[in-house]
Amino acid sequence: MADIDYILNAATNIKGAFAVALVDYESGMTLGSRGGSAEFDLDVAAPGNSEVVRAKFDVMAKLGLRETIEDILITLDTQYHIIRPIYSRTEDDKLFLYLVLNRQQANLAMARRDLKMITQRFAMDDPTSAPAEPGYFPQQAGRR
Repeated sequence: MADIDYILNAATNIKGAFAVALVDYESGMTLGSRGGSAEFDLDVAAPGNSEVVRAKFDVMAKLGLRETIEDILITLDTQYHIIRPIYSRTEDDKLFLYLVLNRQQANLAMARRDLKMITQRFAMDDPTSAPAEPGYFPQQAGRR
């Protein structure tokens, strides 16, 4: 897989970012993380959200939905939690990026856009991954 530090550092730079983790949702293992605090244990929260992702994919399969999840948003009083699956050509990598934002500081629409671009770039850097949507990172358009 592409550089984990890149994706974590890029997500950490999103305005209002409080914590970020790259997680394998099949195993629940955190591959890397940044941020958190004594009051917010990222080592508990990140793998715990693997269950959310697996449950949503399971429900979609049972409903026969043939769509992809862009992101899952959990809104708390003071935080936004965004879970964004990372898709690749192989089904071996079952990853998601987990971002926690401070609601007072964050712009949710911009954060979602930035997260989309970051995960697309991360997937593009992996030679086995699916190409990014047109319009993002035009200098690499047509790379497959």
